[in-house]
Amino acid sequence: MPKAEKTETAIDRFMPVQLDSLRIDSILDFDLYVRAGTDYVLYRASNMPFTEENRSGLLRYNVKVLYVAGDKRRQYQEYLETNIKSIVLDPTIEENAKAGIVYDSAKLLVKDVLDNPTLGNNIRRSQSLVDSTVAFILTGRNAFHSLLRVMSFDYYTYSHSVNVCTFSLALAQFMGIEDVKELCQLGTGALLHDVGKTMIPEAVLQKRSQLSDREWELIKAHPQWGVDILKETGLIEEESYYPVLEHHEREDGSGYPRGLRSGEIHAHSKIVAIADVFDAMTTRRVYRSAVAPFVALKEIFDQEGVFDRSFLENFTLLMGPAGQHKRS
Repeated sequence: MPKAEKTETAIDRFMPVQLDSLRIDSILDFDLYVRAGTDYVLYRASNMPFTEENRSGLLRYNVKVLYVAGDKRRQYQEYLETNIKSIVLDPTIEENAKAGIVYDSAKLLVKDVLDNPTLGNNIRRSQSLVDSTVAFILTGRNAFHSLLRVMSFDYYTYSHSVNVCTFSLALAQFMGIEDVKELCQLGTGALLHDVGKTMIPEAVLQKRSQLSDREWELIKAHPQWGVDILKETGLIEEESYYPVLEHHEREDGSGYPRGLRSGEIHAHSKIVAIADVFDAMTTRRVYRSAVAPFVALKEIFDQEGVFDRSFLENFTLLMGPAGQHKRS
């Protein structure tokens, strides 16, 4: 029994990092460990360059994952965000590995943003992360499907935010939007679309039974709260506010917070609305199982006049057999 408890504690103390996330000849300000059974052994001390010789030696022993002490998570995250663009554009790194690094970096970042959404540096980090994600997705449709393979299917606000951003950018590109600035504006709004939920008690967000009228009013207020929070930073471009404010608006006027109709809803908001609903349906919750992608798409289509039909048809084509297979 004591041994089992020690193992669990050790695992909690360390976080895995992909070998491909470590740039050659960069100086690391965190120690690197390798795992030996249930133990973690120091491999390379901080403040030393990570060399090609180090990398080659690890690969000879088929070591593709190293570990960083949990109390150094922030240092590793900062290192990763500094180097993410070069990782995305590095032709020697496999696409699936890039996708995993991008996705893990995004999840860690969104956790920080939700903990302190008015911190200007968190917003700047979000914009930089979106820029790198756009660069990755623009490498081709296979990049999106690589991201699909590493997505988390257990619902957390931070992973949901990353998933929605990924779906939204992929759909926009699929529909012919190639302008990097526009994609970054859309991606920023999509990544931060639920930031207003930080104002709602967790007990309301996780409630399994029917919401009271008062609780439902809180839920309906979160889009406007999100805009208010982000405006405090003074760093978000006007175009990025639309998905935050309008991702719950519906074509027939049945949405919230303003009950807008089709022609009044921004195109970016329509994209994020579809991505938001689809991800919410196809990820597992504590109180319900995930819905299969094909079933989710059918249910969304069956809601006549609720979502933009053209955007929805394009999203279905984007997902395709490969995407549907992975999400089932």
